[in-house]
Amino acid sequence: MWDRFDDIDFDRLPNQFVLKCTHDSEGLVIVKDKSTLDIQKAKEKIEAALKQNFYYIGREWPYKNVEPRIIAEPYLEDHVDGELRDYKFFCFNGQPKLMFVASDRIKNATKFDYYDLEFNHLNIVQKYPNAEAPLRKPVTFEKMIEFSKVLSKDFPHVRVDFYEVDGHLYFGELTFYHFSGFMPFKPSKWDEIMGSWLTLPQKK
Repeated sequence: MWDRFDDIDFDRLPNQFVLKCTHDSEGLVIVKDKSTLDIQKAKEKIEAALKQNFYYIGREWPYKNVEPRIIAEPYLEDHVDGELRDYKFFCFNGQPKLMFVASDRIKNATKFDYYDLEFNHLNIVQKYPNAEAPLRKPVTFEKMIEFSKVLSKDFPHVRVDFYEVDGHLYFGELTFYHFSGFMPFKPSKWDEIMGSWLTLPQKK
């Protein structure tokens, strides 16, 4: 972890890694081969992210007072699918109700595909189109459901995100405000359906 980009000792990092900021969203640098890394371009991207307070974009208050830092994480890629797919579960009071798979992100052609908990594809579109071909069910799908129940049990609503890499399950993050709550679903009935799953705690 570093406070400034210039503090990073690239000689100590492995050949593959990911740079990202602790307070940001999507401002990451994916390094598949360190020998080809454009350090100046990476610096510009990370330093721009360091100056941004993501809170002011969508008013997601947990971002507001996070100290901007830079971290390096291991580079992950699933060799079955040839990419790193996101498996994201919408949970309400410890119960996963709906999930989606984010694919083709590395190609800048992101796809979202929504599924029920039996991995049946649902006719839902949100921001990104569906994948052109059916997606495989991850081998750790039941574990994802099991762990999402545990991780979400204390929250009225949270999205629990996972990755699967060569049959191994990885936890991604907890997301409390999917698209800051501003991105509608198509068909629109899913806004109402998902809203009906939310039970807010009684005001004390």
